[in-house]
Amino acid sequence: MAMTTQIQLKKSMLAAEGYLMLEMPAQALLKLELIPECDDRCFEFYTLKAEAYRMIKDHPQALDAFHSAYAVNPTDVSTLLGMAWCYKRVDQLESAISIMHQAYKVSPKQPLVLYNLSCYYALDGNKEEALHWLVRSLRLDSSLRKLIDDETDYDELRDDEDFQFIINAKS
Repeated sequence: MAMTTQIQLKKSMLAAEGYLMLEMPAQALLKLELIPECDDRCFEFYTLKAEAYRMIKDHPQALDAFHSAYAVNPTDVSTLLGMAWCYKRVDQLESAISIMHQAYKVSPKQPLVLYNLSCYYALDGNKEEALHWLVRSLRLDSSLRKLIDDETDYDELRDDEDFQFIINAKS
């Protein structure tokens, strides 16, 4: 690739990243369309594209881009979290759970991975698994408690005495 093209590629990627930080996903996608090939920066390209589609709530397109990023780097936890998040929103909860288990294998000490597993199991109606992963996530990071009140994934468990015991336990 010629030096001019490399500079243009870098500028387009930086611009897309900037637009995403400003929450302007449509503009980010326009910048990404200018990139003819992604060579050694494919992972970053696909990740930016996935995040832009996720921001505009085009979850199938975001999933496609996340899958492309995953093909380049199957051990990136952020990619796995993004994929699972999108699977949840296209009503493929089983796939979301499966992807989160992959994320757990990659990063077993990442509290957000365990917390999301708990959420997805709660949505799936699997109380035991939901509580198991919730307890483990809170042991790793008790500050996650502040998310629970607003987390609609736990709505079916709110009145459950075991759930109440866990969320009211002292850290």
